[in-house]
Amino acid sequence: MKPNVYAAECPTRQILDRVGDKWAVLILLLLREEPMRFNQLRRTIEGISQKMLSQVLKSLERDGLLKRRAIATVPVTVEYSITQLGLTLAAAVDPLRDWAEENLKDVLAAQRRYDAQLKQEAA
Repeated sequence: MKPNVYAAECPTRQILDRVGDKWAVLILLLLREEPMRFNQLRRTIEGISQKMLSQVLKSLERDGLLKRRAIATVPVTVEYSITQLGLTLAAAVDPLRDWAEENLKDVLAAQRRYDAQLKQEAA
């Protein structure tokens, strides 16, 4: 049976959740360039908490989009790299990043117009 993303129980929605998660997208796009350690990711992605980074990395690993490698050092060093499957997702979401960057000014202007209209209607 073909998946139906509009059905409440369709597992495809879990994948779309990953695509819609800004942290997951940013992590995948970074790891596409090179493997990175946990703290390197945390320093590079401004605004992400240690807890959130840990949760997203675990989810991406579970989905087969990245792999985790523990390096026997004291303390243990953990490095993350993107998988082939993760590369396909990164390639799919990269145009979305491009769109966001190219249309940022227009979206912000639309938000200002909308907010001004709401403010005017409330007055």
